[in-house]
Amino acid sequence: MRIAASYAQLLYDYLNNRGLAPQSLLGELPQASGGLLPMADWQALLQRTADRLAEPALGLRIAETIGPRHFGVAGYAALACPNLGEALLRLERYHSLIYDANPARLSQRDGSLQIEWGVEQGRPGQLVDEVALAALVQLARNLTGQSLRVRGLDFVNPPPPDIRPYESFFGGPVRFAQSATRLRVPSEYLALPMRQTDPALLALLDQQAEGYLHHRQRGSLVEQCQQALIPLLREGRGQLEALAERLHRSPRTLQRHLAETGLSFQQVLDDTRRQLAEGYLCDTHLPLGEIAALLGYSEQSAFSRAFRHWHGISPLQWRKERF
Repeated sequence: MRIAASYAQLLYDYLNNRGLAPQSLLGELPQASGGLLPMADWQALLQRTADRLAEPALGLRIAETIGPRHFGVAGYAALACPNLGEALLRLERYHSLIYDANPARLSQRDGSLQIEWGVEQGRPGQLVDEVALAALVQLARNLTGQSLRVRGLDFVNPPPPDIRPYESFFGGPVRFAQSATRLRVPSEYLALPMRQTDPALLALLDQQAEGYLHHRQRGSLVEQCQQALIPLLREGRGQLEALAERLHRSPRTLQRHLAETGLSFQQVLDDTRRQLAEGYLCDTHLPLGEIAALLGYSEQSAFSRAFRHWHGISPLQWRKERF
């Protein structure tokens, strides 16, 4: 079983928010193969944190830090969906990009949506399940801006000494020692609109996610860098230092790991920008100035020069030739 490296970064972000130094507490985030960490590494990181902090219901507190970026391209696709139902369908389809075990199954009955995870591929443990379920609920709350409450939640693990923090967080009854992990919410939640719906961006993200589903491109570390660079470029922070911080490595360590793959940071940055530019240009409604900003260029002219270097023609010519 494996999880996405971007999802594991949730723990490091939580520790940072608490004013703790995650690298001192846990060391640097382990390298991921194909963008995925072994579940054993995730379990060890969580347990080490639990041993040091000794905080009850720790997984709930970690999950409060969740954002779309922790779910990678699947999280951004969910954010761009028109409603919560579409977002959950994306997360179901792209689950293996986040969590490579015990896939989710969605069903509706008696006015409730149920999401169920079996135990066919093992039981990751209470902390892993706790973070996963709480993160999903918290992300849905963040994306809709609503204080969503569950109708019921089942864990397969033994009950903790006090279940009240769980019932308080989830806003409904919570049971432990069940046959499967299950989450139930009112079906009417499916129609709740997202706060940042964007049909054009959703189409691009779906295309990217489908590509990741069919083949993981160019090795694990490079894929981690590419996924992390997407939001950084939009924020105008496409520098080595920002990427290293996002991946919880030092700039020198990141450069060394990239060099071991035969690449430099600049090559990864250029290739990421090129791939994104080609995707954005396929949306003929996106103006070149907006594409330049999405790619982290301060001026459209800088984007045009880079694109000419990649393709030998201007972005506008490239778009006209295809559309």
